[in-house]
Amino acid sequence: MFKKNWFYIKDILHLACPVILGNLGFILIGVGDVIVAGRHSTNTLAAISIATAIINCIMTFGIGVLTSISPILSNYRGANKEPEKYFYPSLKFTAILSVLATIIILASIPFIDTLGFSQELNPIIKDYFFVTAFSTFGAYLHTMAKEFLQAFEIVVFPNILTVICIFVNLFLNIAFVFGFGPIPGMGAIGLAVATLTTRYIMGIVLFIYCYKKVKIKHHKDKNYYKDLIKVGVPSSLAILIEFVAFNSITVIMGRVDGIYAAAQNVVCTITTVSFMVPLAIANAAAVKVGFANGAKDLFSLRRYSYVAMGMSVAFMTASALVVAAFPGILISLFTKDLHLIEVGIPVMYILCFFQVFDGLQVTLAGIFRGLKQTGIVMIANFIAYWLVSIPLGCILALHFKFNLVGFWYGLIVSAIILCAIMFTNLMFKFNKLRQLQRGQ
Repeated sequence: MFKKNWFYIKDILHLACPVILGNLGFILIGVGDVIVAGRHSTNTLAAISIATAIINCIMTFGIGVLTSISPILSNYRGANKEPEKYFYPSLKFTAILSVLATIIILASIPFIDTLGFSQELNPIIKDYFFVTAFSTFGAYLHTMAKEFLQAFEIVVFPNILTVICIFVNLFLNIAFVFGFGPIPGMGAIGLAVATLTTRYIMGIVLFIYCYKKVKIKHHKDKNYYKDLIKVGVPSSLAILIEFVAFNSITVIMGRVDGIYAAAQNVVCTITTVSFMVPLAIANAAAVKVGFANGAKDLFSLRRYSYVAMGMSVAFMTASALVVAAFPGILISLFTKDLHLIEVGIPVMYILCFFQVFDGLQVTLAGIFRGLKQTGIVMIANFIAYWLVSIPLGCILALHFKFNLVGFWYGLIVSAIILCAIMFTNLMFKFNKLRQLQRGQ
């Protein structure tokens, strides 16, 4: 069985490995911001933490929509539709999304004073909002170019660029915050300037690389925009649904006791690192399944899907075993607070089970992106997180006093439901495609 699937495993790994590197790079860029902010002052760290939490909710929607570019163009490539023609339509779509996101971020600034934050933080948050709003196009341009290249299975350079920008961003943070040579120290606002500069460097470099690597052609196609909205919007909303759910747990438990919010933050950071692997496999599956779907190659479509799911489950099972073996040690990498470690260890044991299903669900979501059917992913996320996980978690955590552990019991149930809904729908989709193939 392993030998039979080795070709498909290698094919997915060829795409996934550089993407894993790039995903970790994005995390480390954010870590650099936190480190420099913390070194500047506690107020700076608190202000940018609040600001980025709000801004990310706004920007994530557009980025989620743009991640539909690679599976859609992979479908076109499989169907011999010359995906090179869709670079300029992608660029126009990106520009429109970035303008909308920028306007929303700027329009949010007057409401900051009404959100109940400390008065000494509000000016910092507002300044960070204002500068970061104009970095949106750079971030979206980078995502668009990266997705465009990924459709052609060009993944090494874009992800190496992300790793390089870890150090670029760190240097710019230090230079703009504390001053360096002729560059004056700008304090907290320097973090926003560094973010803006880094995002445009990443976006412009990849934009130029697209021109050199792919033969760009001019083309107009309204159906392409329809595909981007049809596939991208539900996919983006699914990401937001999950993102808001996890942040809601932090907020709810933070109102009970700050130690639970801190424990949730640490546990989520730990699982996010391991989550980057199935997320990369999901991206690779979206491209491979998209190509097979466009080429109407049902055999390869199914094989890539099953292999990707197996790879994600296998990795997350191994990750779960590591977490189960060293829960205290892993938490102690982030804190020396014994009370925090004590609170976090029971959650880590529950995390072991959650990780396996979480890896499976993100891979299933990638497969559905390749099939250009993301509506089911959005619906399944809403049912699993907001009709099951959060209500069940509130009952267990607040009524039965299970605290943070109660919410994680709810997350396990939601992850199982999420996988069951998507996997069942995938089987129905495969059966439908098989019947259509036989009828031709």
